[in-house]
Amino acid sequence: MRPLKSKIYILVLLLAICACRKDPQPLPSEISKVEPEPTSAIKGFYLVNEGNMNMNKASLDYMDLVNGIYTRNLYNEVNPDVTKGLGDVGNDIGCYGSKLYVVVNVSNKVEVLNVKTGKKIGQINITNCRYITFNNGKAYVSAYLGKVGDPKAPNGIVAEIDTAALSINRNVEVGRQPEEMAIIGSKLYVANSGGYSPPDYEHTVSVIDLPSLKEIKRIEVAINLHRIKADRYGDLYVTSRGDYYTIPSKLFVIDTQTDQIKKVFNIAAGNLVIDDDYAYIYSTEWNYIAGKNNISYNMINIKDETIMDRKFITDGTEKNIKIPYGIAVNPTSKDVYVTDAKDYVTPGKLHCYSPEGRLKWSVTTGDIPAHIAFIN
Repeated sequence: MRPLKSKIYILVLLLAICACRKDPQPLPSEISKVEPEPTSAIKGFYLVNEGNMNMNKASLDYMDLVNGIYTRNLYNEVNPDVTKGLGDVGNDIGCYGSKLYVVVNVSNKVEVLNVKTGKKIGQINITNCRYITFNNGKAYVSAYLGKVGDPKAPNGIVAEIDTAALSINRNVEVGRQPEEMAIIGSKLYVANSGGYSPPDYEHTVSVIDLPSLKEIKRIEVAINLHRIKADRYGDLYVTSRGDYYTIPSKLFVIDTQTDQIKKVFNIAAGNLVIDDDYAYIYSTEWNYIAGKNNISYNMINIKDETIMDRKFITDGTEKNIKIPYGIAVNPTSKDVYVTDAKDYVTPGKLHCYSPEGRLKWSVTTGDIPAHIAFIN
């Protein structure tokens, strides 16, 4: 048996070690350089990296297009007093006026930053928040509510935020686990997923009247909805993730004049962005039966609603992208940005493609690079 004095000494030593141990510190910023674009009409963009859940590894990067400078971990550099960094799971980002909004899902907050500097200026607390969109001086945030993964979680909400006061004005209840939103006219459309309770998924898009912030109807679409994007012709493109077994992912088009489905594309669609008359689509479709991802890339001409023969990557370098995870199109240069989450636990990559589909440059990002917000 070890002597009592020895035990006391070890206990004191352990306490001293624990007292000196600090919480993991955010990583310092890092700089990468690419070919500058001195005449770019778009100054640059912010990229939020989700980071792994329960690890406080969400991070914010900034790409200065004019000078060709990519800054990784910008948030930590300009907000050194925030000891845990941006937080846990950066799920969306949006720029509105002079402010940048970052939705941090598991940390239950929307961080509000100065769009020019990235300096934190406020925070709105929303439980299990997911996505953000803007209209007429208001921000709208979808939120699951309840605990992460809880199949008994209540219906979700959309919270209306006053972007001047940075406070919540009103809430409206929608379906279970609401995801992306899109606004056309005076209506807000919300994709409901029900993702916490498979196989009992949600299968509707909630339609919200913005002046009253009331749900006026639900449109039957398909199970496990996620992305929803508006085109310039009054249509919505809505993705269904399927059930990851026998029901495949599909893409649906809703006519907002009638709020009815007008077309179904039998292609997998994990994420998409619409620019002018084109939809740029990729899918990383996981199937539990096959035990692997099926990765695909497509383009749709939204004017005539047809799948195009060409892809937005044409030089064969898509084979180097392990897990496509985010996509954006520069509205002026038409360059396409695709992120690669790689293995989900190590730094990812951001790739820039020319309008012709050729790789221009690549940089290293934070873990799980996901969402982009352009800065004019």
